[in-house]
Amino acid sequence: MHGITTCLWFDTQAEEAAKHYTSIFSDGRITHVDYYGSAGPREEDLVKTVSFEVAGHKLIALNGGPNYTFNEAISLMVHCDTQDEVDDLWVRLGDGGEGGPCGWLKDRYGLSWQVVPALLFELVDDPDPVKSQAVMAAMLQMGKLDSAALQAAYDNA
Repeated sequence: MHGITTCLWFDTQAEEAAKHYTSIFSDGRITHVDYYGSAGPREEDLVKTVSFEVAGHKLIALNGGPNYTFNEAISLMVHCDTQDEVDDLWVRLGDGGEGGPCGWLKDRYGLSWQVVPALLFELVDDPDPVKSQAVMAAMLQMGKLDSAALQAAYDNA
């Protein structure tokens, strides 16, 4: 087996989106661009696919046409070490999009992301159900996740 690559379907914005995503992540890079040829099914010389990597994850953006759009059934989760990373990614990924509940947001292309501090997993995995559920209840009230508020919910439980 050679691994798994996430394929993202766009109408015509595959290259624009790949450039946007790779500009946000410090290790982001475009690895290959491929174009439609005379066989179609889209117009010749339109970007067909853009292979790229962000945060060590391989993705491919496809200009597949207007038939499909993103929805919340699929999201990309970004694990952040610090609140500063959460804050930065929330702004940069959400630019032109919209924030949602519980650390979710939609970017300008309609793709759903979850921007999550690593601390959340540590706190909700605590064996003390009172503490872990206090953190869960706090998280359910948030848009962008706030590590200090999650820690306070844990500490005060």
